[in-house]
Amino acid sequence: MRSNMLLFTCLAMLFVFNGCSKKQKMNVLVFSKTEGYRHESIAAGKDALSKMSQEKDFDITFTEDAEQFNEVELKKFNTVIFLNTTGDVLNEQQQNSFERYIQAGGGYVGVHAATDTEYEWPWYGGLAGAYFLDHPSDPSNVQKGKFTVTQKDHWATRGMPDEFEREDEFYSFKDISPNINVVLTLDDKSFIGGSNPDYHPMSWYQEYNGGRSFYTAMGHTDETYSEPLFLNHLWAGIHYAMGGDTPKPLDYAMARPEENRFNKVILEEGLDEPMELAILDEERILFIQRKGEVRLYNLTTKELKTIARIPVSLMYVNKEGKESVAEDGLLGLSKDPNFKKNNWIYLFYSALDESKNVLSRFELRGDEFLMDSEKVLLEVPTQREECCHTGGSIAFDKEGNLYLSTGDNTNPHGSNGYSPSDEREGRSPWDAQKSSANTNDLRGKIIRIRPEKDGTYSIPEGNLFAEGTENTRPEIYTMGHRNPFRISIDQRTGYVYWGDVGPDAPEPDSLRGPAGHDEVGQARRAGNFGWPHFVGNNKAYFKYDFNKNRSLEQWEVEAPMNTSPNNTGLQKLPQTQPAFIWYPYGPSPEFPLVGAGGRNAMAGPVYYSDDFKNSPQAFSKYYNGKLFIYEWMRGWIMTVTMDKDGNYVSMERFMPSYRFSSPMDMEFAANGDLYMLEYGSGWFTANDDARLIRIEYNGGNRKPQIQMAANKMGGAVPFNLKLSSDGTKDADYDDIKYSWEITSGDGVAGNEPPVLSLEMPKSNKSFYVANGSFEYDIKVNDKEDGSLNNGIDAQEVAVTIDYLSEGFDKIEIAQGHRSADASAQVSAGRKLMDGSDCMACHKNKEKSIGPSYMDIAKKYKDDAAALEYLSKKIISGGGGVWGEIPMAAHPQLSAKEAAEIAQYILDMSKPKGKENTLPTKGTFQAKVPDGDQGKGIYIVRAAYKD
Repeated sequence: MRSNMLLFTCLAMLFVFNGCSKKQKMNVLVFSKTEGYRHESIAAGKDALSKMSQEKDFDITFTEDAEQFNEVELKKFNTVIFLNTTGDVLNEQQQNSFERYIQAGGGYVGVHAATDTEYEWPWYGGLAGAYFLDHPSDPSNVQKGKFTVTQKDHWATRGMPDEFEREDEFYSFKDISPNINVVLTLDDKSFIGGSNPDYHPMSWYQEYNGGRSFYTAMGHTDETYSEPLFLNHLWAGIHYAMGGDTPKPLDYAMARPEENRFNKVILEEGLDEPMELAILDEERILFIQRKGEVRLYNLTTKELKTIARIPVSLMYVNKEGKESVAEDGLLGLSKDPNFKKNNWIYLFYSALDESKNVLSRFELRGDEFLMDSEKVLLEVPTQREECCHTGGSIAFDKEGNLYLSTGDNTNPHGSNGYSPSDEREGRSPWDAQKSSANTNDLRGKIIRIRPEKDGTYSIPEGNLFAEGTENTRPEIYTMGHRNPFRISIDQRTGYVYWGDVGPDAPEPDSLRGPAGHDEVGQARRAGNFGWPHFVGNNKAYFKYDFNKNRSLEQWEVEAPMNTSPNNTGLQKLPQTQPAFIWYPYGPSPEFPLVGAGGRNAMAGPVYYSDDFKNSPQAFSKYYNGKLFIYEWMRGWIMTVTMDKDGNYVSMERFMPSYRFSSPMDMEFAANGDLYMLEYGSGWFTANDDARLIRIEYNGGNRKPQIQMAANKMGGAVPFNLKLSSDGTKDADYDDIKYSWEITSGDGVAGNEPPVLSLEMPKSNKSFYVANGSFEYDIKVNDKEDGSLNNGIDAQEVAVTIDYLSEGFDKIEIAQGHRSADASAQVSAGRKLMDGSDCMACHKNKEKSIGPSYMDIAKKYKDDAAALEYLSKKIISGGGGVWGEIPMAAHPQLSAKEAAEIAQYILDMSKPKGKENTLPTKGTFQAKVPDGDQGKGIYIVRAAYKD
């Protein structure tokens, strides 16, 4: 062993003194900020890196200042080393700058505790390649262990023996990326306390998000930084992260654009259930509304007009024989690929006189919609008893094939949110095996046909079932869908994408199956995607005996069968394919960025820069090849990065500070602008926030963000005004020249603002005694008008004292200009509601898809258990109290947060008192409400209008 180590040392020293010569000067930033535990070895690491920079002839900068993470500073460096950083070290703006630096081609090196950093920043976890899980506990946290080289004769391991022992603190890892290239592993049997017994990587590298990443878990002890073995290995990683001897310059054109390059322009609002749009030409946007309106917006004249009304069915019959609002209506729209020549558009709608949905072609000549030009291409028989799930999106591929999505047309409310597969006689409306899993039915499918000139269609090759196959429909391209409400086609690859709205179970059940998931699907070819037997990544449901209310065996992924008596197709089904992206009501471990809450997945276009290469306003090349997906309930848009084969790599928020108002459809115009429909906050109704919008991109120079402040906004003459432009920024880091123009205006000079103050002669301004009293005295002084009772009448001063229980937003209340009772309504519960999907299903005083909050408050106003009941219902979801449409689960909320929302709702039925003005001086009895325990605050407020 001794001779082996001597041999290795010689090899290592050779590597030190005969390393690659560099052709240009490199710059390295070493970042060692910590939040929490600080490694003593940071100092030793800095010393070693400083010596290395002299030997290898690169410039090095050491910092613990996170403010260095901005574009101007980061551009100076070829790579950034996170040297034993810990905790949350960068704020959101700094994180964005570092992400853009890597995307522009920058490098990252992580040493030891760098994986014990930024746990709430998933992008960083991907960059580092893993997160710290644990390490051996004291007193044996530093011990010897055996390393194995996994890639021999590699730049990262050159000079290393195949196996060697060394002493360090050995990290174990979680969330290990499958994309890392591991060069060193650790044998967990060689030391005490390892938590990665089967696979324990210790050093690795990868290309990541446009840049390069190297990480080594070595580096805990001071002695490590004098080991040639470690130093050579670390230099190899730094050299790789730099980009080698001749690195390419940073290219910020390949980095994610800053959000301030995008602008959301509202073209029209107050729409009535907009559904799908088609960009006809440079001037006209065509879109449809569910109740049957075909509408045309002119971009030049800014005129919106209704050019047709399609008679549509909007209702279904429930189990009591009463009509209820359905999802039916005017559902899908697309223009023909040769629209400029043939003027054809396609609509998918629910026929008024029969239980069927119809795909038809119409002519649009100029702005005139020719109703009598209709040619029916395809009819999809449906049930309108106890039903829902319509689908209805239309798209074309580059070959001229038309794709149409259809829902499973199945009532979900008899299966507790699990598989609706009720095979009892007369229960066909509750069995999706009659539709989605039926090879001989067009519901729960994505259909692919080729429209012909005479208004008929033919079947393109490559659909799921060849023409003439018994008990099948040749129009089917994909099957096994629940409600594929919005689809798109990648015009390069031909891949089909869709958002599938999933079932409602908030949690998995060991005897029923998985929790409900929404899906974003990808079909590279025709296939079966599993519903109602499977959901998500092929999570299997249990067959269920609805007569005896007991579970049977699970459906088999490898051999899916449909033996339902409601099935008119094949019993043996095609092999089931998993979803591309899937997520439940709660947090998703696989796709954490999607968040939690209500679900309604949608699929948008795949963006290709070459389609807009002559347009100055086209989106950045950064988005080339990325899929746009969006969430109707959660209000976000994501861009999904895929590899060359279309496999999922990552996703990120698009315009992350925006919450879009139920995004419904999107399409890129020829000039690169992105047009969108927002459905708005309420179901089955016109909404003020239902809009046609345009997202514009500015790839050029941006206007400075001007900040202007004055020392005071008014006062007596002579009025000495001091102005400041501190905080003014230019996003492009241009030099800014300032000029001031001051004009005279009324009410600025000549009148000093009044001064109000509160005195409490015998009391403390910060504390009060519960159920005791305190004295107060309001003082008012005005330079021109006098003082209280000496030119200013006490009746001109409004005084209020209000008690606010714990949880109310004191800052917003203190900003004032509202009554005390109104202020009290600005509670934590209201804020939680505003930040969630609540208003998608409820309104304050009007019925939406769910009951109004006022109706809920009245129903439970005398119920002592209402707060606890509603709190649990908000978290777990459910239905049946106000109708069959279930309430979405919100498992991401804590019990306290749910209780705050429930309390806010219950308070709506309480009468609101008038604001009473108190004397300007007096004694106030601080009576605390029963059960409050004195945790709230009193606000004393006085107002005088000069």
